[in-house]
Amino acid sequence: MLVDVVTLFPRMLSGFLEESMLRRAVRLGAVTYRTVDPRAFATGRHQTTDDRSFGGGPGMVMKPAPLFGAVEAVRSPGARVILMTPQGRRFTQAVAEELAREAHLVLVCGHYEGVDERVRKALVTDEICIGDYVLTNGALAAAVVIDAVVRLLPGVLGGVGATEAESFSVGGLEYPQYTRPRDFRGMTVPEVLLSGDHEAIARWRRAASERRTHERRPDLKMDGETNDDRKSAGSNS
Repeated sequence: MLVDVVTLFPRMLSGFLEESMLRRAVRLGAVTYRTVDPRAFATGRHQTTDDRSFGGGPGMVMKPAPLFGAVEAVRSPGARVILMTPQGRRFTQAVAEELAREAHLVLVCGHYEGVDERVRKALVTDEICIGDYVLTNGALAAAVVIDAVVRLLPGVLGGVGATEAESFSVGGLEYPQYTRPRDFRGMTVPEVLLSGDHEAIARWRRAASERRTHERRPDLKMDGETNDDRKSAGSNS
């Protein structure tokens, strides 16, 4: 996968992309990251990328020409050009899985009061929002998308199935996890997890996942779960 990030603040991403799993993905050859500064495509002595909004109002708006120039310089045929914006569709695990199947992502990061509407209408193919809150600029949202997508690429997290049972991958929240010691300050590991009975462990984990989802995120539904299943999970919690 090739990931291009069009941002006025490439240094916000440099350290992030060089750590942990994201760095490992590069070493494995699973992904290549590039940052593109739209200032390089701005005209004039000061390489201005923003201007006042027609009609008045507070703040500045990113000009279309630098963004068009930056995207067109890197975009390949079939690339998904994604604008990070509060007005986009909500970013979910399902969207991350969808994007992980692409060969080339171009993430366009807004700033100031946003971008010229012509960028939205004629340049991007998708719009994504990572949550109902406002950030300083879109590079922060792009970092979240990159992390969620790249970890799904084959081999990045290890063997087959490494991400299949995670929260949201099965529709609900993941079951509780334990490790050594078996007894920590009087808090013990559930006996079933020490039993070696893989079928019993699988049943316990499924029930625990359903119960936790019902208690903490009742808006979610486990894969294959019916409304009756949800009522049963609630009555047993």
